[in-house]
Amino acid sequence: MKPLICVPMGDAAGVGPEILVAAACDRTVRGKISLLAVGQAEVLSRAARLMDADLEINRVDADLVGIREDALNLVHLDNIDLNALVYGKVSAMCGKAAYEYIAEAVRLASSGKVDALATTPINKESLKAAAIPYVGHTEILAGLTSSPNPLTMFQVRDLRVFFLTRHLSLLEACKAVTRARLLDYIRHCSKALEALGIERPKLAVAGLNPHCGEHGLFGGEEDLEIAPAIAEARKEGYAVEGPKPADSVFHFALQGAWDAVISLYHDQGHIATKMVDFDRTISLTLGLPFLRTSVDHGTAFDIAGKGRVSAVSMVEAVRLAALYAWRP
Repeated sequence: MKPLICVPMGDAAGVGPEILVAAACDRTVRGKISLLAVGQAEVLSRAARLMDADLEINRVDADLVGIREDALNLVHLDNIDLNALVYGKVSAMCGKAAYEYIAEAVRLASSGKVDALATTPINKESLKAAAIPYVGHTEILAGLTSSPNPLTMFQVRDLRVFFLTRHLSLLEACKAVTRARLLDYIRHCSKALEALGIERPKLAVAGLNPHCGEHGLFGGEEDLEIAPAIAEARKEGYAVEGPKPADSVFHFALQGAWDAVISLYHDQGHIATKMVDFDRTISLTLGLPFLRTSVDHGTAFDIAGKGRVSAVSMVEAVRLAALYAWRP
């Protein structure tokens, strides 16, 4: 059987519906991966016309009776008023609907009816307008599954990157680089890689300061916090090295020196992956009861509804979800 990947439609005012229908028609997806959308049929039909997509939408019920491999299967939720839908605009209606698509996708994944999720973009302002008590996908997924420690990992080609900190100012991110936090994170990242099927994963930890601080000349975090955490992790049996200079560690990881790199702050890892291939950098959320991949771009309100968006990132997200798909 082919992997069955569930794709919630995302914000209807953004490019989510367009990249979804385009991905369903892509030659690397069609015939190799079965897709199940959660969304509204009329919105997807309109998106198919915009993208000139030769696509049949096959509605199925909540138990997925009638799944077909030659169509875009759909769990239809009637929650968008087409007369009120305006592309490129923040909308409480679209924010609420996007949340409902995710919630239904989580139900399907949690019950083992699908192999993984690949998500399209949602809009934080639209979620707020709809009074949804979450700021983004990761928080929604963690809340709906009661998962306390989801991990974000980026993958582009053979480069995998974890993030010790993400949405913090640079000043606060530096303060958050502590021995205890990094040690715990090394443990979680190693276990997450094992869940992806990588036996005894090899990790590298990027340095925080230029030249890893040069033994205190440019900062003391490497000697005081990072190196001791790595040493303790190695005593526990984890295959981890570092700190490694951030200007070279990602290059060597891409060449196969390590299975993944732990980036210490947001842009350190984002820049490294996106410079390899911006469109094919995919975000994975690990530590949930199921695997979730995602495009690494937003709702693109400026081009939504124009049929001009590239679906490369969506295709990669679906393909990566299928590659790693498993039923825990």
